[in-house]
Amino acid sequence: METVSENKCFGGTQGVYKHASKACACDMTFGLFLPEEAQFGEVPVLWYLSGLTCTHENAMTKAGAQAWAAEQGIALVFPDTSPRGEGVANDEAYDLGQGAGFYVNATQDPWAPHFQMWDYIAEELPALLGENFALDMDRQSITGHSMGGHGALTLAMGLPGRFRSVSAFAPIANPTQSDWGKKQLSAYLGDSGWDKHDATLLMQEVGFDGPVLIDQGGADQFLDLLKPEALSGAMAARRQEGTFRMQKGYDHSYFFISTFMEDHVAFHAEALHS
Repeated sequence: METVSENKCFGGTQGVYKHASKACACDMTFGLFLPEEAQFGEVPVLWYLSGLTCTHENAMTKAGAQAWAAEQGIALVFPDTSPRGEGVANDEAYDLGQGAGFYVNATQDPWAPHFQMWDYIAEELPALLGENFALDMDRQSITGHSMGGHGALTLAMGLPGRFRSVSAFAPIANPTQSDWGKKQLSAYLGDSGWDKHDATLLMQEVGFDGPVLIDQGGADQFLDLLKPEALSGAMAARRQEGTFRMQKGYDHSYFFISTFMEDHVAFHAEALHS
């Protein structure tokens, strides 16, 4: 593993690291914020999964999460959104290929050799983190934005017992019924295996054994693609422990995310420290 950079940040360290990924068959980069407490023992972990077109860097520099994580003594993991590099399949469209991994294991060509993002986030990167940093991998929570909100919700419900809490900012909530979903799931998975990557369907079928927090901007320009009403309805029908908030006037940007990031970190801290 290569250290790309390390900077002192709110008493802790914001690092960026690169490693050779077996799951994705290429080099992968991730950000990791360690609070000051990590100098003295293991700390709990909050994952942040980013959205379409993003890298590890977007949330790391724009979300303002480190200040609140430092206050709560929580580590933050910022993975990349897809495999990258020469020889990795790509598409001219911004919503497919590099920067748009959708947190699935692709089964279709030309994506299958590298686009194994489910295994990367669920298995490979957690193992690497646990081996190399002072992290308590028995205390994990997960959040994300847009495509990353989709990933956070599907991973949380698809890996029972892994995460103590899950939250999302403007998640792609019902991708099997949206153009932000049908296109990617068809390309990566073909005609099968879609249901386990749809947060609304998973909420209907299995739910989440813990608290859920969803924030959605009421002025989000992508509301018709995100389909928040489907997830909200599924949560209500299941009587899921959780909160769905429609935030009046907010759009899909990091201005929205940074406004409510303190709420989300505090929400996860309560679960991680309980």
